[in-house]
Amino acid sequence: MRDLRRHLDDIPEGTLRDRIVAKLALVSRLLHQQPKGSDKIYALHELEVDCISKGKARVRYEFGCKVSVATTLDEGFVVGMRSFPGNPYDGHTLAPALEQVEILTDQRPGLAVVDRGYRGHGVAATRVLISGTRRSLTPKLIADLRRRSAIEAEIGHMKTDGRLARCPLKGTIGDAIFAVLCGSGHNIRMILAHLRALLAVLIAAVLTAVSGSKLRNCAPQAA
Repeated sequence: MRDLRRHLDDIPEGTLRDRIVAKLALVSRLLHQQPKGSDKIYALHELEVDCISKGKARVRYEFGCKVSVATTLDEGFVVGMRSFPGNPYDGHTLAPALEQVEILTDQRPGLAVVDRGYRGHGVAATRVLISGTRRSLTPKLIADLRRRSAIEAEIGHMKTDGRLARCPLKGTIGDAIFAVLCGSGHNIRMILAHLRALLAVLIAAVLTAVSGSKLRNCAPQAA
């Protein structure tokens, strides 16, 4: 960095000089940031990367953009995926996530089942069930609470099969677009899986009918 600054006067005015000056400013900010400071730079090529605390022994932190995933409770179809730059508190992301679901489905969700990180959400129009609270709940609502854990497997499939773990698009707009595309791809994979299962059932039914007719034709006739 010091060497570039010494030779900066030899570079003529223009786009190249402006790009070098901008990059030097970023590198200087990176070198002078404090370990426990705010607004830190984690990647020079993607300044919007946030440090997200996971609270797990195996992976304590993840670096990227926080994404909210909303799926149907029974089928697991994605009805909303929204990125939230700046690593906001989970409870503050529930209202915008439900707003996106209402825009995409033209229907306000009557029930939302979330984990404990969404305490203090402030949502009143939709009934919110938080994991771990079973007081004064009917057996149906308790079963819905158990179904909430199924979304973890859906997110795992999106990260491995849908490449949600690494966004190739640039900036916060790229994060938002890529999140929606990953949700759409997940729904398409689920539809194709259902169609393959239906095709297998139809083929099995046809083969059973054909083999049954052959057996009837080969049966010996009584004299």
